[in-house]
Amino acid sequence: MNFPFYIAKRYLFAKNSTNAINIITIIAMVGITVGTMALFIVLSGFSGLKTFSLSLLNESDPDIKISPKKGKKILFSPEIKNALEINSEIASYARVVEERVFLKYKNKDQIAYIKGVDVNYNDVVPIDSSITVGSWIDPQFKNTAVIGYTLSYKLSLNVFNFGEPLQIFVPKPGKGYLNVNNAFNSENVQIIGAFEGSEEYQSKYVFSELSLAQKLLKLSPDELSSIAVKVNNDDNVVEVSNELQSVLGDGFKVETRAEQNALYYKVVNTENFISYLIFTLIIVIALFNVIGAIIMMIIDKQQNLKTLFNLGASLQDIKKIFVFQGALLSIIGMIIGLTLGLVAVLIQQKFNFFMITSTVPYPVELKLSNLITVILTITVLGYIASKIASSRISQSFVNDKP
Repeated sequence: MNFPFYIAKRYLFAKNSTNAINIITIIAMVGITVGTMALFIVLSGFSGLKTFSLSLLNESDPDIKISPKKGKKILFSPEIKNALEINSEIASYARVVEERVFLKYKNKDQIAYIKGVDVNYNDVVPIDSSITVGSWIDPQFKNTAVIGYTLSYKLSLNVFNFGEPLQIFVPKPGKGYLNVNNAFNSENVQIIGAFEGSEEYQSKYVFSELSLAQKLLKLSPDELSSIAVKVNNDDNVVEVSNELQSVLGDGFKVETRAEQNALYYKVVNTENFISYLIFTLIIVIALFNVIGAIIMMIIDKQQNLKTLFNLGASLQDIKKIFVFQGALLSIIGMIIGLTLGLVAVLIQQKFNFFMITSTVPYPVELKLSNLITVILTITVLGYIASKIASSRISQSFVNDKP
């Protein structure tokens, strides 16, 4: 067995002559344990939140979105149709018309967006899985729509309330004098379903048939706001996006889901990184106790160190003893902390003790990357703390009389 490692184990687990050193060593180990557990739980929590949030995006945004680089409209030409249909990596696509509108129901009104979609939209974005009340749009029934849950609440609009329709207004395009009495195009729709999603999403959109939205906005059947695309393999999304951009040219903007929500991804990743730094700082503070415990151990064992030196142990070997001791202290605390953290995460996954709302549990996710991150963080910081503490040892210190 390695000589410094053997002595380090003896020093760590043997009872010291000064009881205060034992207490400080226990406090240092507890600090590392708590810091490790907290860091692992926080990283698991952010992983769960990220996965949960991305699942909401999967239900609201397509794999790829094709929109005009300038202006609001694109023409669904035979060239675009051909480019989408000959690509074997594309599973389906849907035509979309989107515009800001004014909603009025009885004595309440709200600004929102109408999103007219064709019959393929449900194959591209699985919004039907988000319908909590009623059903998705059926082409057999004209002038029907599906509304966001928050939006319906703001309007006090009940699904299947056949007494009074929802009125949708949009300003008429044009220039010059505005006649207030004839300034809007309008359509009346019957709400047949309500969907849930992110707070912004369910408070923003009303979905209707594509033809109704085109009629409301006075667009031709080939005029669209965007095209939503579903890819066969999620791993090929970027490749398909680049290929479509190359085929369609610079007049179009082809974006993946990540590019459509670039700001959101940046915010989530930044929050995750800042939380990691904060809890790493807590661990750094806890490691000051490790440094203190090792320094007190060095002072307490000064006579023993002098004996080891006289027996032929080098100064480097003596320093290694306390480097190993600090490393062992950190690793033991890390193992206990990770074990407690794993148990806490598994309990939350199984029993849902902590809830975001009355029906949505706080999401946590076990990821190997989080485990590796915690292990590397504690190991590296523990080694640095041990090196700092062992640097207290010098030849003059070993030879001095205690």
